[in-house]
Amino acid sequence: MFKDNLIQLRKLKKLTQEDVAEKIGVSRQSVAKWESGESVPDLERGRKLADLLGVSLDDLTDYDSEANFGVAAPPKGKHMFGFVTVGDKGQIVIPAKARKVFGIEPGDQLVVLGDESQGLAIIRPEILMAFINGFAQTSRSE
Repeated sequence: MFKDNLIQLRKLKKLTQEDVAEKIGVSRQSVAKWESGESVPDLERGRKLADLLGVSLDDLTDYDSEANFGVAAPPKGKHMFGFVTVGDKGQIVIPAKARKVFGIEPGDQLVVLGDESQGLAIIRPEILMAFINGFAQTSRSE
């Protein structure tokens, strides 16, 4: 997966192997070997590579784009947890990894927001209230 992710992300960023090599301090041949699967970078260079490509080191090494319909690894801090199915009564199951990353526990309340042109968003009430309060304070000071 590493070599495929590296190739896909490098091309998305419109970088050549030479660009990548120069920015992280290795030879172009090293980058070519990583992309062919002949070798992998050491941890330090792997982190530099992940930073350059704007993804987490975990996603650079382990993200399976085939399992995610060919979508490249998401930018650092962004996630694609997969697809959910809406049940007969409108219920969805939030994927376990999403619950873990965002600390969602049974009984927690979430707010569902909607924009007819952009879709739905699920957010914790306290984050929404902090946003609203911050917006209200900004409006008052103008």
